[in-house]
Amino acid sequence: MLEAQDLLTGVAALRATVGRLEAEARKRIVGQEECVKLVLTSILSNGHALLVGVPGLAKTELVKTIARCLGMSFKRIQFTPDLMPSDITGTEVLRERPQGGMELDFQPGPIFANVILADEINRTPPKTQAALLEAMQERQVTSGDRTRPLPPPFMVLATQNPIEQEGTYPLPEAQLDRFMFMIAVDYPSKDEEESILERTTGAPLADVAPVCNGEDVLAFQRVVDEVAVSKDVIAYAAAIARATRPNDPSAPPFVKEGVEWGAGPRAGQYLVRGAKARAAMAGRVHARFDDVAALALPVLAHRIVPSYRALADGISARDLARRVLETIPVPEAPRVEKAA
Repeated sequence: MLEAQDLLTGVAALRATVGRLEAEARKRIVGQEECVKLVLTSILSNGHALLVGVPGLAKTELVKTIARCLGMSFKRIQFTPDLMPSDITGTEVLRERPQGGMELDFQPGPIFANVILADEINRTPPKTQAALLEAMQERQVTSGDRTRPLPPPFMVLATQNPIEQEGTYPLPEAQLDRFMFMIAVDYPSKDEEESILERTTGAPLADVAPVCNGEDVLAFQRVVDEVAVSKDVIAYAAAIARATRPNDPSAPPFVKEGVEWGAGPRAGQYLVRGAKARAAMAGRVHARFDDVAALALPVLAHRIVPSYRALADGISARDLARRVLETIPVPEAPRVEKAA
């Protein structure tokens, strides 16, 4: 537990570092401020993020830029139909010992880095997608009879194209649930697009400088752990998650009709952790209701499975998540409990 003054100091340092990270990212990324904030929120919450958008919206460039700014080891994995699990996790190679005889030598795969860009994650078969499951949840890789821990901090930032169906393999719900956020990357505004065209068709873009390192990120994650959350805010997060479940008494009628499966407890966990990170990024030592509400859509959008009726009516999981938020108004004046 951090002392009150240490927590204040840590939050101030975290906020200042986030400001510098955003400033560095703007050297190469035009617009997408909310996407950058959500990626940083997931990193500070020790979570993973899935960026979904059509080609050409700088999803890959955004991840690469943030990784450079963080000053941590970075590996990009281009997911393809012929990618094998061992291409990600690593493999054991039979080698001859200098003193004679043979031995198995483990060759680490690209998963052994701090920041992993899983590019077009839905382009590889399920068995290869599953190679990420243990790494994302347990922060470790099992090869042969040995389990090897991954270097902390560890985060997977994946990209996905939502419009292509041929040659793709939709992620199973169990794997989608490992992602803290599903971040919708949208088209730029008119002014942003003109700025993109101007900046990317002339001289090379400015490079970015590391703002922090892995030890700093781990320290900031510990600061986020210490941010206070009142029981009222926790109850609000739980109410949002429970309202997405068609069999729950609190679910509104449109959920009972339009949702096949709702969000599990992990959604509430990520709502609370994300709210704490968002509060720290704003320089506060306590989370508020509006922190939870601001993150509810990217937390819920990939955890709601619409029913056949909803899909036939053109209603998406994101639409259902929005309606759930509208039915649970954001309370005012939360009761804040002081950190011990």
